[in-house]
Amino acid sequence: MLPPRTVAIAPMLDWTDRFYRRFARLISRHTWLYTEMITTGAIIHGDRQRFLRFDEIEQPIAIQLGGSEPGDLARCAAYAEQWGYDEVNLNVGCPSERVQSGAFGACLMAEPELVADCLKAMQDKVAIPVTVKHRIGIDKIEDYDYLRRFVEVVATRSDCRVFIVHARNAILKGLSPKENREIPPLKYDYVYRLKRDFPDFEILINGGITTHDATAQHLEHVDGVMIGREAYHNPYWLAEVDRRYYGDDHPVPTRAEVVAAYLPFVERSLAEGVPMPHITRHILGLYQGLQGARQWRRSLSDAPAMRQAGLKGLTDALERVEAMQAASA
Repeated sequence: MLPPRTVAIAPMLDWTDRFYRRFARLISRHTWLYTEMITTGAIIHGDRQRFLRFDEIEQPIAIQLGGSEPGDLARCAAYAEQWGYDEVNLNVGCPSERVQSGAFGACLMAEPELVADCLKAMQDKVAIPVTVKHRIGIDKIEDYDYLRRFVEVVATRSDCRVFIVHARNAILKGLSPKENREIPPLKYDYVYRLKRDFPDFEILINGGITTHDATAQHLEHVDGVMIGREAYHNPYWLAEVDRRYYGDDHPVPTRAEVVAAYLPFVERSLAEGVPMPHITRHILGLYQGLQGARQWRRSLSDAPAMRQAGLKGLTDALERVEAMQAASA
């Protein structure tokens, strides 16, 4: 039985690839992991193995799809189910111009009927849950009724009952994706109200959440919390998740134990020809806030040295940072 989506890691382009997800899973057993957004075109016309591959240890895992053509989405959802994913999620939140030019992402909030058709096409093809991640509005449309109508139309025309809500508007023109994560004001009360208006739906909240105290406060109002950049830049944040939110009292691995458990995967990846910096870039924040964190980051960020040293470069960096930890104790 899969754990509930009480805590999830947001899909983040270029970040939540299988190397990061494998590392995160070594810290938390129950957190839901999401792939970075993968377009339907990439799966249908590209290297399917590259885009869909994951290890069983990553489960529970959801794939996030980008697209707006129901037939293509249904086809990709079927592939995802065959590969073993636990959920298919539709991106209706990305505001980048590149995504808009493909007529998907946040601009789809203006077309809830099409979103519903996309979800329904996928639901008709697969037995796994089909969910949607979206914003509270687009551009200057800031009233709650817009959000409520979007969810109502989508739910009425499809069987979708899981809505992951980034509690900001998406500004489609004039702001970069980074600015869209920071400038539009957060309106958590909109998401709380959505849960009150649709008590039978599973509502997750996303946006600007960085602490466990804030996570716990949100969980008093909604069903789940999706964490973004905090879980990437400070991955050991996840160490408290299993015990605090899932009641799992298994021993929490130390940072050194997490790296030690990661090493066999790193070794296999290197043997497959994966460059060492492509792996180590995801674990730079492991010692954030601790003695030796800067040295750890500097060592792992030295791409030429890491390529040359391979696995030994990682084990040497670990020995150094752990020695600094011991000296400061």
